[in-house]
Amino acid sequence: MIFEKYHALGNDYLVYDPRTTNHEFSIEETVRICHRNFGLGSDGILVGPLPSNKAEFGLRILNPDGSEAEKSGNGLRIFARYLRDSKLVSDQPFSVDTLGGVVTCEVSNDKSVISVEMGTVSFHSEVIPISVDGNPREILNEEIKLSDTSFTYFGATIGNPHCVVPLEKVSESIARKYGTELENHKNFPNRTNVQFLQVINRNRIKIEIWERGAGYTLASGSSSSAAGAVARKMGACDEEITVEMPGGEIFLHIDQKYNVLMKGSATRVGQMILAPECLS
Repeated sequence: MIFEKYHALGNDYLVYDPRTTNHEFSIEETVRICHRNFGLGSDGILVGPLPSNKAEFGLRILNPDGSEAEKSGNGLRIFARYLRDSKLVSDQPFSVDTLGGVVTCEVSNDKSVISVEMGTVSFHSEVIPISVDGNPREILNEEIKLSDTSFTYFGATIGNPHCVVPLEKVSESIARKYGTELENHKNFPNRTNVQFLQVINRNRIKIEIWERGAGYTLASGSSSSAAGAVARKMGACDEEITVEMPGGEIFLHIDQKYNVLMKGSATRVGQMILAPECLS
C-alpha cells in the first residue's frame, strides 16, 4: 500500500490515492497507520482524488483516531499540492468536495503558496453545532465550565466545529492541559477543535491548537480560519491577519461577511510503502 507524505507547517498527512488500488480503511487500520511508533506516523490520512458530483475532485479526511473530519485547511493545502505534483491540476483554480463543503484551491506556479477559499464562518449554535440552554444563538464570549476552571469562549464553524478561547497569553501547556476536556465537553455533540487565541495586534494573532481526533497540533488551517474570524468578530483585528503557530504562519483574508481566504505552504516529505504485516 503506497502513501505520499506531506506536511503543512508540521501538521503531517499521508495521501492515499485510490485510483490504482482502492481500499476502505477501518478505524483500527487508520489508527495503526497513523501511529508514530507502530505505523507510518501522521496526523491523518487524505483519501483522494475521489469522484464527486459537486466538484472536480472529492476528498475524505481521516483523523488518527479513526474518525472522519469534515474539513481541514492544512489537509486541503496538502491535497492541492499532491494534485499539482501528480499533474492533475495546473496553476489555475480548481474545486474540491469535502464533508464540510466545496472549496476552491489554487497552487502557485512554483508550488510555494497554496490558496484555499475556506468558506464562510458561522458563530451560530445550530450550525456549529453547540448544545445551549435557552434559545439558539451566536455563541459569543460565553462561559464554559471545566473540572478545575472556567473560560469564556466563542463557538465557530467553517464546515467543522471550533471552540475559540481568547487569553492574554497562550502556551502549549494550556492547550495540552485543557484540550481534551474542551474537545469532549457536553456542549459539543460532535466534539470540537479547540484554539487558544492571543491577539498580538490588528493584523497578527497567535494560537495554540488542540485538534479533534488528533490532539496537540503544530498548525491547522481550519483552526487559523476560525480563530481569525473570532478575532474579527471581537473587533480586535482587520481583514488581513497573519496567524502565528508553533509550526509556522498562515495568512488570512477575512471580509466583513466572514468569508475566509487562506494562504500557506505544503511540503512533500516522500513516498512511504506500508508492509501488510503492519496491519496484522
